[in-house]
Amino acid sequence: MSTFELVWDSRCGVAESPVWDRANRRLLFCDIPGKRINALSVDTGAKESWDFPEVVPSFGLARSGRLVVALRHRVVMFDPKTRAITDLTATIEEPPTTRLNDGKVGPDGAFWVGSIDERSPRQPIGALYRVTADGRVEKRADGIANSNGLAWSPDERVMYHSDTAAGVIEAWDFDVATGDMRNHRVLARLGNEDGRPDGAAMDADGNYWSAGPSAGCINCFSPSGELLAKIPFPVPGPTMPCFADEQMYVTSLREGKSAEVLAAHPGLGGLFRAPAPATGAPVGVFAD
Repeated sequence: MSTFELVWDSRCGVAESPVWDRANRRLLFCDIPGKRINALSVDTGAKESWDFPEVVPSFGLARSGRLVVALRHRVVMFDPKTRAITDLTATIEEPPTTRLNDGKVGPDGAFWVGSIDERSPRQPIGALYRVTADGRVEKRADGIANSNGLAWSPDERVMYHSDTAAGVIEAWDFDVATGDMRNHRVLARLGNEDGRPDGAAMDADGNYWSAGPSAGCINCFSPSGELLAKIPFPVPGPTMPCFADEQMYVTSLREGKSAEVLAAHPGLGGLFRAPAPATGAPVGVFAD
């Protein structure tokens, strides 16, 4: 893979959830503590940002042209044209030390979002939820310390997830008609030196690309959990890859980095791009 380039020096506290908006040819990503979603036109380089009243951990595209957006303890709909924010769910009942975290739209048209314990060390008190267009919230897994890495296989039959704190990448058989998950298995266990699994993306061959911020790398795993590639990232703290056209975009974080690290890597918290090592799998659209 060619060298990554910094395409938006956004200096986000935690840049996350890069999403390819194919219809509008723009790459969207959020700054969680900055309470913002950013949009980059990949053709013109034009930049736009939308601010929110709370932290913005993740979001996805909706059929209506709006975005389905996770905030601290609720999910809302956002219209980029009018900037209107509409509640989709009531407050999701979570322990007081958690907030919502990684979220993606599944092939079932629902928004899947997990939670994270904000304390250190993180405790396994979070959960994974399925949110439908009528605002219904279903808890689908629990015992999670840092929910991350949601992705689905190109044939829509396998759902992937990671718990960053536990260093685990896991999978279930997935029923796209009902959103049911069965046959849970652990595909990989990773320590700090391996790159604990953070955000992820799926390629068209069914391989799972996982950001490893603890090791400054992007790991690629086969459907059975075999490590196929480990790509070094130019700055510490990559958070999530995203395939867009023939490019791979990767977000990164600044939060928690020392003054020495920030001086050595001033682009931390920015959006990076390199020619894609694979073709990305299609991503889901919220069925609103």
